[in-house]
Amino acid sequence: MKNRRWLSVTMIVATATLGLVASPVATAQPARPPSVNWQPCPGAEGIDCATIEVPLDWARPRGEKIHIGLARRPAKNPATRIGSLLINPGGPGGSGVEFIKSNDVLGADTARFDQIGFDPRGINTSSQLLCDLDLSEQSDAAKRPTSQAEFDALARINRRLHDSCRANSGPLADHADNLHTVRDMDAIRAALGEQKLTFLGYSYGSLMGQQYAELFPHRVRALVMDGNMDHSIDNAWDFMRSETAPVEHAFAEFANWCDNTETCALHGLGTIATYTELKAHAKAGTLRDADGEPVSFYDLADIGFRSVLPQLWSQVAQRLRDLRDGTGTPTALSAFGEIVNDPYPAIWCSDWRYPVRNYAEYAGLRARLAQRFPIMEWSPYVDHAMSCVNSGTRNTNPQHPLRVDHAPPIVMIGNVHDYATVYEWTLAAVRQSGARLITYEGWGHTVYGGNFVPCVDTAVNAYLIDLTPPPRGLRCPSIDQPGLVAKEVQPRPNIAGPYRIG
Repeated sequence: MKNRRWLSVTMIVATATLGLVASPVATAQPARPPSVNWQPCPGAEGIDCATIEVPLDWARPRGEKIHIGLARRPAKNPATRIGSLLINPGGPGGSGVEFIKSNDVLGADTARFDQIGFDPRGINTSSQLLCDLDLSEQSDAAKRPTSQAEFDALARINRRLHDSCRANSGPLADHADNLHTVRDMDAIRAALGEQKLTFLGYSYGSLMGQQYAELFPHRVRALVMDGNMDHSIDNAWDFMRSETAPVEHAFAEFANWCDNTETCALHGLGTIATYTELKAHAKAGTLRDADGEPVSFYDLADIGFRSVLPQLWSQVAQRLRDLRDGTGTPTALSAFGEIVNDPYPAIWCSDWRYPVRNYAEYAGLRARLAQRFPIMEWSPYVDHAMSCVNSGTRNTNPQHPLRVDHAPPIVMIGNVHDYATVYEWTLAAVRQSGARLITYEGWGHTVYGGNFVPCVDTAVNAYLIDLTPPPRGLRCPSIDQPGLVAKEVQPRPNIAGPYRIG
């Protein structure tokens, strides 16, 4: 996405409302299941691709159609095949098709499933949501207003951006909420010939699994949600607070490590004191990099944010030391990505509403964050709360506590130090749904797959294969260590992602 920042695999490894609203979307049925015509994916050996048709508007199943892109990594041993495992890597905007092409999530035991990735409506090989990228860039840059005039400018830019999405994408822009995606998932299940759904959703994909369990509890075989959204949060403060808390905690843990590790670049200088001094200069406009360019509060916070991954701690410390000594640049740990297809605005504002009425309210929220979290004061995820100011996009999937009735056991995974879909959200989703919880006492964003954490994978695999839920209260110890060099770090399957939720 243009000028949206990404924590790419390369960068991380090398350094790193109230009640469910009745809706016709939840009751309509398609005329008949779509069919799947698998063909080899160009440039992806061993992977098949296909598309299916689904209704644009599930309230009018016989009306206009759109297409959904699929990819399949076949089960390794057809004789022991159990069925299809539908997978979504998160987002909003993540491509399940690209994920399947580049990731074999399942180990030898669980390779008894066809791994099916899908591109949710609006994304990649599905019917695309297209928005003006210049306006998208302007919206990103305007989400941190410092006056009412700047707040008003953000409101105008957001409206123009969302208008451009509707102009370029037609009615799809008004039918992009997660309830429609959940209906699409059920159409995929039917097209695959599965009586019940087996699903693995990472990050934003967790909302897909959660709401599938709400709408189709009788069609659930097994659902695993790794890094959970909390769709009951209905106000900007709770969203901003919960997203900033783990960043503050991570920096404090990093500082403690640095102050007690002689090889850390800030050892003996007082890590928090050094960051606080740099922050004061950044706010005053007097912090400069080695080229004499100004380093803003947000440039500095972007470096501090990298403390959410222990394998980056040594390099975070070095970047801060370089800025202290006037020899460093603020972008050394940042990565940027550009895409033409921009599904984020329509999807996010269809699923979430965090009203912020004016600059005074925004300034009050930021002041509360600074008081509550005095080191970092902010997380880049805070900006999401400003995405829908005056957008004109209807919140057609309003927030509400989960209501899962008569479903078989479902499984949710949470990382204690998750910086995106924070552990607090997973705990809330578990309380609301009655799901079985697997807690990973480690760092990073999502964890299952590739035997990265055997304790987690073993429990999830037993559930997927034999439908044996994990024991209640299962906690898996952290394997994360600070300061690892690139070759020692094994990337998680879903570790890449922009400063979107997942």
